[in-house]
Amino acid sequence: ITIVEVRTMCLFKKLIILLGVLLLILSGYIVFNPHTFMNDASINNGWNLILVDHTNRIPAHYQTTLQKLNNGKEVDSRIVPSLSEMFIDARKDNVYMQVNEGYRSKEMQQKILDERVAHYKSKGLITILAKRYALNYVAAPLTSEHELGLAVDLIGDHRYTTNQSAYHWLHENAYKYGFIERYPIDKTTMTNMKYEPWHYRYVGKKAALNMHQSNYCLEEYIDSL
Repeated sequence: ITIVEVRTMCLFKKLIILLGVLLLILSGYIVFNPHTFMNDASINNGWNLILVDHTNRIPAHYQTTLQKLNNGKEVDSRIVPSLSEMFIDARKDNVYMQVNEGYRSKEMQQKILDERVAHYKSKGLITILAKRYALNYVAAPLTSEHELGLAVDLIGDHRYTTNQSAYHWLHENAYKYGFIERYPIDKTTMTNMKYEPWHYRYVGKKAALNMHQSNYCLEEYIDSL
């Protein structure tokens, strides 16, 4: 084998490696770009069953009327009666909770995502991987249920109730009031989000009961309709 042939083979190997890196970058952009393969979420099943996730974005025409809670957080006004009823009944069981997060604007959602991406980049990850990890925990703007005003992050009032006690009560009872645990631990491959025992979504009492009985996450329930 000649020197020219050796150099040619080395150059060929370098080109193959470079092509692989470029394909990795391109595939990462396609898969992890929040606007790739995106559809407008359907409202055909009613406002309470709109499915917003990594492939369904909030439609441009979607509107919600917000109502401010006692602690200043805001939610869709239509879920307030059920949320209040749930909190009242929880207190009868000596479980005291509060809304830690309700409605978020698109801009706030972007800010939270950017902060999570920056956190992973500070750990040494390249941008593509940092965003990949971040999207496991923070939904991209226009794909977050918090932007609908239909989702609440609930925690225990630490003066009386631990978070774990609150999560246990919610897991056993929230469906009675029309709320579902949106990102269960056994449904992460379907929801594309990590387990969040604090994140509850209003779907209505009928749908919540059916989902509880069938052990469905929202994606599975919508597919069954």
